[in-house]
Parts: sequence; C-alpha cells; structure tokens
Amino acid sequence: MQINSKIYIAGHRGMVGSAVHRALLSKGYSNIVTRTSGELDLRNQAAVAEFFQLEKPEYVFLCAAKVGGIVANNTYRADFLYDNLAIQNNIIHSSFVNDVVKLMFFGSSCIYPKLAPQPLKEEYLLTGLLEQTNEPYAIAKIAGIKLCEAYRDQYGCNFISIMPTNLYGKNDNYHLENSHVLPALILKFHEAKINNLASVEIWGTGLPMREFLYADDLASAALFLMQNYNDKQFVNIGTGVDLSIKDLANLVKNIIGYEGELVFNKTKPDGTPRKLMDVSYLHNLGWQHSTQLKDGIQLAYQDFLARN
Repeated sequence: MQINSKIYIAGHRGMVGSAVHRALLSKGYSNIVTRTSGELDLRNQAAVAEFFQLEKPEYVFLCAAKVGGIVANNTYRADFLYDNLAIQNNIIHSSFVNDVVKLMFFGSSCIYPKLAPQPLKEEYLLTGLLEQTNEPYAIAKIAGIKLCEAYRDQYGCNFISIMPTNLYGKNDNYHLENSHVLPALILKFHEAKINNLASVEIWGTGLPMREFLYADDLASAALFLMQNYNDKQFVNIGTGVDLSIKDLANLVKNIIGYEGELVFNKTKPDGTPRKLMDVSYLHNLGWQHSTQLKDGIQLAYQDFLARN
C-alpha cells in the first residue's frame, strides 16, 4: 500500500472505521475515499456496484457493520443477519469485480463456539455451537471470512480477514440497550455519579471473563497486516489478557469516581463464560498492543465527556 494508493474505508464514522481513518492520516495517507450511510447504503447492491465502478479503490478496509451489545444482538436477530450479510457481500463482490488490490474484512471474536477451549485459537472456528444471543451476527461474520477465502481460492483475490476481540475507544456507542458492556458501564457510572445514585445495576453474575482492545490499537494492527500479511488464515487481534466483568465494573467505577454500590442482576444473561483470544499468531507476525486497559478507559471516558 503506497502513500498515494486509493483507499476506501467502509464505515469510516464508526468506532473502528474512524480509528483506521486516524491511523492512515497519521501515516501520511491522504487519498482516502469515504461515504456516509446517507450517501451510500451499503446494503444496496446496485449502489455499491456503481460506487466501486466510479471510484475504483485499490485498497479496502471493510469496517462497516451493524453492531450492538447482547440486547441488540438478541432482539434484532433478522436485522443483524441480513444487514451484515448484505454489506459484506456487496463490498467483497464489488472489490473482486473492480480488481481491488487488497481487501481487509473485520470480523469479531463472537465467531468462536460458546464453549471453545480458552484461549481461542484461529483453528477453533466452526468446531462447536455458537452463543445463542449473538448467533445471527456471528454467522454473518463467519460468512464474511469464508467469502474472502472463497474469492481467494477461486479467483486469487488478496482478501484477508482479522478477528478483533471486544473493542472500546473514541466514537464508541453509548446506549444502555444497544451498546457493548464497557461503554454501557461508562454511561451507567457517569450518570450514577452526577445523579448521586446509591447503586448501579450490572447485568449478570459479574463472573464472565472478557478481553478488551483499544480501537486505535486495532487500527495499528490493521495497518500493519495490510502492509505485511497476505495469507488465507484469518488473524486474531487482541491483548491476550482478560478480566471478569466484576473487575471491569470496579475499574470503570474507580476511573469515573463513583462511590456507590454495585448490584449484580443475576436474572440477566451472562453470555459466553469466557472469550479470550490466543494472539500468539499475531505476536509471531510482529505486532503487539500498546494501550493498557486502565489508560484506554481513561481516554474513552475523556472522549465520552467531550461528546456529551
């Protein structure tokens, strides 16, 4: 990828896409093509085909997706499956038709079986049942991986896939019902602090273990792999370190300065018991994360305050 290569970021306004955009700009890339969802509906096959024919990007970062937390995934099951399949099918196929030099598909760690051995190695894909609450999203992401592999096998396309762990950072979605756990906790503790609430409810038992990666670290890994990796095998992106939801809640609580109690609502779902990525493959390729969780949450909270 040359400094003047034409690069398309699908989903440039989301947390992941905006992090990739910042990373590219910081490295001096300026020939970047973007479209908002209002300008281009990525679910519309004809519109996407016309866009690719017009712009002819050389490199594509496929960050666009319909995303959400456990409630959104479980409530809007058809939307999560259909929208994500449509988005990735249209972009991957148009990239093939228009001779894109290289495409990177962004997946998710939820592709792995619910009860897969820990930590999660790349070869565990499709070895067991998925977590029921986010099965439609996971199936769409698995289809994206396999679509990239199929275009590589049949047509020789240099389409690669990466699987990030749980992400957080700038431009995150702070919505109590539709967001992921970390931004939801930031919102809950912030509101509890300013409203002097005696307690904050945390969904589930607090026992599930989760790994978190700062979005700008993901963007750093994405640029590294776009420049240095051309193989069929998808790559886990993470820190290789996890903690319990209870410990995460206490960490966020302390950073925000909330002094009330935590109440765990055990009637709410826990989701997958543990979801730690094995990142040895990535480390062997030569990349490791640089932002520690405490520092990243502080940066995310500063971004939250600036936007609210």
